Amino acid sequence: MTSLMWFQAIGILAVFLIFIGLMMMRKLPTILALPIMAILFALIAGVPWMSDDPEVTTTIAKTVLSAGSMRLSGAIAGLVFGAWFGQILNKVGITKSIIRKAAELAGDKPVMIAVLFFVTGSIIFSAAGGLGMVILVGTIVIPIMLTAGISQFVASIVVISSVGVGALFNVSNWAVYVDVLGLDVQTIGDYTLVAALPLIIISLAMIIFNIKKDGKGKKAWAMPNATGGGEGKKVPTIALISPLVPVILVYAFKLDIVPAVIIGAIVTIILTLPKRPIHILSSALVEGIQDIAGAMALMIGIGMLLNSVMAPQVASLISPLIESVLPSTPLMYIIFFTLLSPLAIYRGPLNVWGLGSGIAALFVTAGMTPVAAMLALRVVSNVQAVSDPTNSHNVWVADFTKSDINEILKKTLPWMVVSVLISMIIGSFMVF
Repeated sequence: MTSLMWFQAIGILAVFLIFIGLMMMRKLPTILALPIMAILFALIAGVPWMSDDPEVTTTIAKTVLSAGSMRLSGAIAGLVFGAWFGQILNKVGITKSIIRKAAELAGDKPVMIAVLFFVTGSIIFSAAGGLGMVILVGTIVIPIMLTAGISQFVASIVVISSVGVGALFNVSNWAVYVDVLGLDVQTIGDYTLVAALPLIIISLAMIIFNIKKDGKGKKAWAMPNATGGGEGKKVPTIALISPLVPVILVYAFKLDIVPAVIIGAIVTIILTLPKRPIHILSSALVEGIQDIAGAMALMIGIGMLLNSVMAPQVASLISPLIESVLPSTPLMYIIFFTLLSPLAIYRGPLNVWGLGSGIAALFVTAGMTPVAAMLALRVVSNVQAVSDPTNSHNVWVADFTKSDINEILKKTLPWMVVSVLISMIIGSFMVF
């Protein structure tokens, strides 16, 4: 690299660190930081804003902004259909019916209640993500847990951990890795259990340990106003399998994400036979899009950042830096991503909903296999999903239970790093 290239590389690194700091201090939202960084990276690397020269194929206006905004269109479509399906489950009463069944099975035993609600939440969030669904589930299960004597902290981590597990099995989230790394859905599905099983085991251990340690809370608790649909609706028991239908179709029948979700929605309507099915389908789509509007905007920003860092001018500056730290052996693969897994929080460089997608693409460019990059990113995302104070669901749960969100971070982070270590050890034997 020439002196000028080193100067440009240092400039890009400086911008990167400044924006990380701004996002961590909540001075600049990620939704704005990503497209701004995309433009600045390209400008520093010398990418022209526009060009009439037919030999200039990369420009900020066309490549970074226009093409970048459409880069994750497949992932955005998956997100929309996933949110639609989640709203359908809510409107026909399946979500609340599953929670009611779990509460009946648990009785008044705190450990049993917490474990069953963790399992229940994981199933629900595997079909439907977003803050709206977290609020719907949380306003039902958290008061039940607190009334049973479970502490505010444990009630919080039951919901938050189930969000993390559910996100791994939520097929609408897989489209990000399809668009970013060029993998097919079946390959992503094959490695899901590597990331999920250690998280499930460690989450259960964390929940039970904290109940035994300090899980006794107040048995009287003022119930805030609950939100969500499906009030008082009774659904056939067979309909409770509906959240699993898209997952089964993807795993067993190798179906793509969007058709799997559409079939899942149709099966749900057939099994529940609501009075106004057309209204439910149409209103669920509108409300589902409202739920994930922020995530859609994030994906547009991620696409711009991806196209920026993959531009030849930018990649030629960043790739040497990435190559110098790229793990090339199973042991280094394990150590590298385990020790750096906390960089997934605060929208850091290993966060797939922030800079992580661009970093993963650069890993692949520098020589790492797409499968190894995908697995590492999915595994460290468990830290982000459970511990990150910038998650909207963490903020809401902490506020709802009157818990300290930073205390949740401190107490859950060590457990999540252990789950990352276990997954990385297992994964290293599969990708090397």
